[in-house]
This record gives sequence, structure tokens and C-alpha cells, in this order.
Amino acid sequence: MNEDKQPSSTSQSATSESHNDKIEELHTLTNRLANELERSRIAQYTELLNRPWKLIGLNLLSGAARGVGIAIGFTFFAATIIYVLQVLGALNLPIVGDYIADIVRIVQRQLELNTY
Repeated sequence: MNEDKQPSSTSQSATSESHNDKIEELHTLTNRLANELERSRIAQYTELLNRPWKLIGLNLLSGAARGVGIAIGFTFFAATIIYVLQVLGALNLPIVGDYIADIVRIVQRQLELNTY
């Protein structure tokens, strides 16, 4: 009879060990999830959603900053293109000159056809 009880006690200890392993794994996953939520700053986001005037102000500020950034970027890009075209115009290359002349002719024809 004692032989029958020994295997059942080892199976109980194996079951409790696997149960403890599952609990430890669940604890680890819960900690990892808590760290990810903390890193994503979801608390600050929900607080911001509860304060609509602050949300509107931040959106206006970020939109203005984007607009200024786009304007500065486009200005730099256009100035660079104009500078390159001036350098190419100063070289008086026949291919570039013909191309620019064609563009001017197309624009003049378009202006003559569209009499508002």
C-alpha cells in the first residue's frame, strides 16, 4: 500500500511545481505588460482626453509648428532650385536654353488662349 501512495505524492508535487511555474510565468507576463503600458504613457493620454481644451491647444501648437516647418523647408528647396537654374543659365548651355525657351513658349500660348 505504501508503494501506491508514493507515486501519487510525486505526481502531486509535479502538479504543484507545474502550477507554480504557470503562476510565475503569469506574474512575469503581467509585469511585462505593466511596464509596456507605463512606457506607452497611456495614463497621460487618457488624462489628456479628459481635458479637451488642453488637447485643442496642443493640436493648434503642433499644427502651427508643422506649418512653419513646411514653409521653411519649401523655401529652402525653392531657393536651391532657383540657384541651380541661375548657375545653369549663366553657363548658357544650348540644351537647357532650348528647354527653358520651350517652357516660356508654352506658358505664353496658354496665357493667350485663356482670356478670362
